[in-house]
Amino acid sequence: MVDSKIIARMLPSILEVPAHTWNTLLAKQSHPTPFMRHEYLAAMHTSGSALPATGWTPQFMTLWDGDALVGACPAYLKTHSYGEYVFDWAWADAYRRHGLAYYPKLLVAVPFTPVPGTRLMARDSTCRALLLQHLQQWAQSQGISSAHMLFASDEDMAASQICGWMHRQTVQFHWQNTKPSTQVAFANFEDFLASLSQEKRKKIRQERRKVADAGVRFRWARGEQITVSEWDFFYRCYERTYLEHGNPPYLSRAFFTQMAQTMPESWLLFIAERNGTPIATSLIAISAINTAVGSNFVYKSVAFGRYWGALERVDCLHFEACYYQPLQWCIEQGIDHFEGGAQGEHKMARALLPTSTHSAHWLAHPAFASAVHDFLAREGAGVQAYVEHLEGRSPFKTATADRKPL
Repeated sequence: MVDSKIIARMLPSILEVPAHTWNTLLAKQSHPTPFMRHEYLAAMHTSGSALPATGWTPQFMTLWDGDALVGACPAYLKTHSYGEYVFDWAWADAYRRHGLAYYPKLLVAVPFTPVPGTRLMARDSTCRALLLQHLQQWAQSQGISSAHMLFASDEDMAASQICGWMHRQTVQFHWQNTKPSTQVAFANFEDFLASLSQEKRKKIRQERRKVADAGVRFRWARGEQITVSEWDFFYRCYERTYLEHGNPPYLSRAFFTQMAQTMPESWLLFIAERNGTPIATSLIAISAINTAVGSNFVYKSVAFGRYWGALERVDCLHFEACYYQPLQWCIEQGIDHFEGGAQGEHKMARALLPTSTHSAHWLAHPAFASAVHDFLAREGAGVQAYVEHLEGRSPFKTATADRKPL
């Protein structure tokens, strides 16, 4: 039975919860990331990046036991499906063709950040399920078409199953700092290359050589070492990447200013230079994730590939900036895991392997819920077959690979 003392409050801003209170609850979760920190979410709003004017109206669901925060999650009323990376445009179009309003919908997610992790911060599994129940009840009371939870943890997905939400599987590509079939970390980048098939090893060396032969050299800065001018240069590159694809950037310069001020330890910047002049950058985030079961706290260090951009075109520069430099840094620094971001089957050739990610969905309209349920069953079978196909294309060498014929 749910404790009757627990009170649910829907808040229009994360600023109504003290940062220490929010972050203390986050630290107790199984899969916290820096993107769920109070500072990160607050910056999304105060920087003008995720606001009602841009289609993101904050609706933070919280649970309180007296003065104690025992449950919380970021939620937004969305008037579109941009910046989510789990695509439901076809669902919205089906509603429209039937004369129904799909938007606004309720979204439990971190804006513009397709990183798996805890979404439902809770004291225990009961509070976690209670969060979803209150979200669904609130959506029903407001006449909202649907609710969606993206890139959720296993505990979050278990809560969604209790509440009867539909499950969806997608695929990302992640890298582990361990030699295949062992728990031994790579000694250096050459040790990593030695684990790959001859074809993949040759390809990576060729790509890195092209960048080096073009006269490009890299350096990196972390945390407070990143200067204001380097943040400015990064944003020029980041903005240009979006504009070249015909869209303005999701995140404002003010957002990264706040990151430099409130979460400097979470950021690592790679800067590509030619003849001493910067020409490209890539930005990654760093975190320690609790992989505990029960009260045994064990952490693995994780790097998250986030943003990149270039002012000059150099063959294979993207691969060097976004994969090879970060992987080399992770090996040298003893980082356990690198997440390459959303989509990108080409990442497999760089030893980022397919990893399932999960979302949960509730639709108020019974007929549409039934149709989506059937669609997700078919889609899920296809995704699973796709993952199995990818797993058969491992870039790592087999026991007989690279063996010269007699």
